[in-house]
Amino acid sequence: NGEKATYIRFLVSNAAAGSVIGKGGSTITDFQSRSGARIQLSRNHEFFPGTSDRIIMVSGTVDEVLKVMELILAKLLNELNIEENDDVEPRTKVRLVVPNSSCGSIIGKGGATIKSFIDESQAGIKISPQDNNFYGLNDRLVTLTGTLDEQMRAIELILSKLSEDPHYSQAMHAPFSYAGVLFSGFHGIPHAYVLPSMGTATYNSMSYAPNGAGGKFPNP
Repeated sequence: NGEKATYIRFLVSNAAAGSVIGKGGSTITDFQSRSGARIQLSRNHEFFPGTSDRIIMVSGTVDEVLKVMELILAKLLNELNIEENDDVEPRTKVRLVVPNSSCGSIIGKGGATIKSFIDESQAGIKISPQDNNFYGLNDRLVTLTGTLDEQMRAIELILSKLSEDPHYSQAMHAPFSYAGVLFSGFHGIPHAYVLPSMGTATYNSMSYAPNGAGGKFPNP
């Protein structure tokens, strides 16, 4: 399975995206050459709907993807400079973006698969419900909570399951941006989610939803 071509998408803050890229692209170049995987990021203002986080996609063989995920997550963990007791490994969260059509295979019949993944990895694994606020959003967030080792074990289990799913591999070539996703609470002319080129007037109008969910959108 390790030689199969696959990918993972996950969310990072703007600051974390900057540290994965590195000065002049040095870190991203280094991580790509050390792992053999490819790392792509959504543009500066292209966020996952309902968040102010950018999307990173890593692709390659299963082994390459696991290697680069460990490099990225270890670097981000290191930069948190968590000054806890040295004997206690910090538990952090990573949010994977998984197509809705592939979530069933991670959950399994009656939740059996996700339960076995939690037992085996010791990580917390939660799958968000489908977000009906966004029309055309076909992805859900899978949040992994744990130490780096626990998260990596969970990623390995999830990835080996996803790479058996033909729908998942097809979604690798889906567009990276969520520009076509509409905020369904918005009346009038449907605006694309967030495109830097659209100008601030449209961006501002997106920040205020009729249902009072204005806080969901960062102000520019």
